[in-house]
Amino acid sequence: MNIQSIKTHTYINATGYFVPSNRVQSSHFAELHGKPEEWFVQRTGIHTRARATETETIDYMALRAVEDAARTSPFPISEVDLVVFASYSPDDTVGTTAHRIQREFGIEGAKVLYVSSACSSAMNAVEIVRSFFVSGIATRALLVAGDRNSTYSDDRDAAHGHLWGDAAVAYVMSTERLTAGDLEVVDVETRGLGHIGAGPDGVFLRPRTEGIGMPNGRDVFNQACTWMERISREILERNGLDVTDLDWFVSHQANLRIVSHVCREMGLPEERTLNTIRELGNTGCGSSLLTLAMHRDRLRSGDNIVVATFGGGYSVGAVLLKVM
Repeated sequence: MNIQSIKTHTYINATGYFVPSNRVQSSHFAELHGKPEEWFVQRTGIHTRARATETETIDYMALRAVEDAARTSPFPISEVDLVVFASYSPDDTVGTTAHRIQREFGIEGAKVLYVSSACSSAMNAVEIVRSFFVSGIATRALLVAGDRNSTYSDDRDAAHGHLWGDAAVAYVMSTERLTAGDLEVVDVETRGLGHIGAGPDGVFLRPRTEGIGMPNGRDVFNQACTWMERISREILERNGLDVTDLDWFVSHQANLRIVSHVCREMGLPEERTLNTIRELGNTGCGSSLLTLAMHRDRLRSGDNIVVATFGGGYSVGAVLLKVM
């Protein structure tokens, strides 16, 4: 069955997010590692990072993001029939954040699940929601993505400890266009890439031992640049569009140099990108959806948007959106 030929639509009806107010300056890492502050900024584009407090757990951030989305949702959150939580840094893999959300918002009778594929987890979540809509299994969904990188990152890691931020984002989705400015999910594509480059050894998160690390940072950088460009072009071409038809490009917020490289290779002006990495750092799998939500007031009817991510493991994903 070709999903492109099926007429069921997928719309993003509301968005919300929670970003901790605490910020960690690059000067903190400069002092810690005896390097100039500019050394960190030049390599990543990051000036500050969002850092959760002790009470701002992943559950806390996710629940606050849903509360924010509920303020503009055209229907009560309790009416969704599918809850998908995407993350690679959950507090609990049994009593998951998705089930905490179900309990907090009284979502009875819904299908509830947790998905993880590193930093492309949120793209997989979009694909799951759309697939459930197309199959008729669900008609209203709540997608929540978030990571609390500070749970596992180490500021003393001179190579990559300065990258990480914390945040959560929530999208209310349905098969109906319900509000002005709804975003239609025109197409979505995800792919596992464990067979290329460093693959599963590129990035790791080992909760009981080493925490989060990136022993093959150069390979991660190169593969991210290659594959986010490739999948962005593919999803545009599959839908009869070209880079010149693209109004906004939203990349996974891992490194500003990656964003610049992808834009350069695609021939896309950098002023047509949306970014949060300068202030928030790498906020994990939800970073691209978070960036889009935080800049939603800049979107205009008819805009074409590609959101692309690359994750450790490796994995890649992209979604093509149109503002209604």
